[in-house]
Amino acid sequence: MKKAWKSSMTLLLTGAVLLTGCTGGSGTTASDPPADSGNNKPSEGSSSSAYVLGQNPLEFSFYGNYDWYTMPTWGADDSSKWVKENMKVNITPIHSGGNASQKLNTMIASASLPDVMWMERGPDVEKLRQAGMLVPFDDYLDKYPNLKEWLGESGLNLLRSEDGKLYQFPNWYTSQPNGNAGYVVNKKIYEELGSPKLETTEDLYNYLKQVKENYPNVVPFEPHLAKDGQGLNVLYTAFGENVLNTWVGIRGVPNGDQLTSIFTDPIYRESMQYSAKLFREKLMSQDAMTQTADQVKEKVVSGRVAVLASASPTELGQLGHIELTKSDPDAGYFMIWPIHKPGLDPKKVLAGTYTQLGWNVSVITKAAKDPEAIFAFLDWYTGPEGQRTMMWGPEGGYWDGVEADQTPKFTDKYVTDAEGLVKLQNATINLIWNGNTVYVDQAKAKYESTLPIEQRNWATHWQYEITWKTQGDGTPFINLDPMPDSEEGIIRQRVEDIFLESRAKALYAKDDAEVNAVLDKAEADAQSAGYNKLLEYKTKKWQENIQKMQGK
Repeated sequence: MKKAWKSSMTLLLTGAVLLTGCTGGSGTTASDPPADSGNNKPSEGSSSSAYVLGQNPLEFSFYGNYDWYTMPTWGADDSSKWVKENMKVNITPIHSGGNASQKLNTMIASASLPDVMWMERGPDVEKLRQAGMLVPFDDYLDKYPNLKEWLGESGLNLLRSEDGKLYQFPNWYTSQPNGNAGYVVNKKIYEELGSPKLETTEDLYNYLKQVKENYPNVVPFEPHLAKDGQGLNVLYTAFGENVLNTWVGIRGVPNGDQLTSIFTDPIYRESMQYSAKLFREKLMSQDAMTQTADQVKEKVVSGRVAVLASASPTELGQLGHIELTKSDPDAGYFMIWPIHKPGLDPKKVLAGTYTQLGWNVSVITKAAKDPEAIFAFLDWYTGPEGQRTMMWGPEGGYWDGVEADQTPKFTDKYVTDAEGLVKLQNATINLIWNGNTVYVDQAKAKYESTLPIEQRNWATHWQYEITWKTQGDGTPFINLDPMPDSEEGIIRQRVEDIFLESRAKALYAKDDAEVNAVLDKAEADAQSAGYNKLLEYKTKKWQENIQKMQGK
């Protein structure tokens, strides 16, 4: 499921509101674990009592630090309603008002914080930690063992701050390959054009030309939100073996034990020449750099896209597939193995990346009256009972009972009401703040493998068949960004502006020579801004990650 959510994660009106008050956790502790699932049991030898979720009401405030994020009403859907009523947990949202950066700065300056903050790992978390505003989790890990069990010591070490303590609860963390990046193809159009070979960059180019000639109202290649990379970064991976699109994201490419310039990377240059060619010949969406997520969704769901590529096309692909097959069972979408440049080994082409730490994190602030109670909830939430309730609804609907490994026993409704399940998950996806990728993926893949293909969940089928097999491990490249107000942080912002401008200009280039000229200028401007110093900083952080992952 990871990043069906990641497509909404990358999506996006004004003003910040000073918080005047925050609610706090109000639970009590008890020595006996809850009888319902066993997920809250303290570990053997635990000297203090563990908080019992559901024994007393627990209320806390929650803030999502994103311009685009508005927390759905807690208790409005069947899943969170069950949690609210049975676990006695009520969560009060605090919204960014479309200006998360200003909101966060206002809250820090006024020392008026919500109890829980959901945000990106990195500088913002460190800013809060350095200001002494966060609660460390170390004393809770053995009493509430789900996070420790599912993430493991290696992941915990990667999350620790410079003081050696753990302040961050990860979301969609994993210990196995996962992810959704890749290519979705319109089945009806593909078959009407003779189902041609669609494996190499040459195949893709020729196919898109056929689409343009025969379907004037269809977008041949849809790169989703190109301004955020998306489909352009997927195309980048087509031009090299074991290339990670993460390198575009960190604006640095490994060369031995050093990170080097993205602007001079021959693979990046070739991919931008190819992308510019598609754009120039109107084989790519002409509003690729300006369109909204809703506009892309409308095109996909109405069948007006021949090939879609993005960091997470499975959500849109599934929605489009369900809608198109309602009126025509031979229509819909399917996924293909990642496109590769002729001559490359297709088994070494990786359309996307996953990281052990997943997406973002939750932190508990010192505004919370009972931080342990909140951690106990988060730990339950990331455990089997919390995850199956939020992903598949309360027991008795799409599942009834559990297997020995705590995975749900899915009912016939899982198959017969696939559309209802999609609606449920769309309602809860932005309430899952600490998703457990391994548990969720194993549960659905285990069940889906027993079904005939026509009854399988569309997204899960293609994850199992293609996307999970074609994602690379980007864990060593996480948390490389410097603090914004440091020398390297100021350089990073300059380089970021240069990169974004150059990518847009390169896409609009009239030929390959102009693409190279744009990137040459970007390289010179970035070096003048101190790019080499930034790469040295990121190289050091990258090498430190490798050491942490090795337990050193």
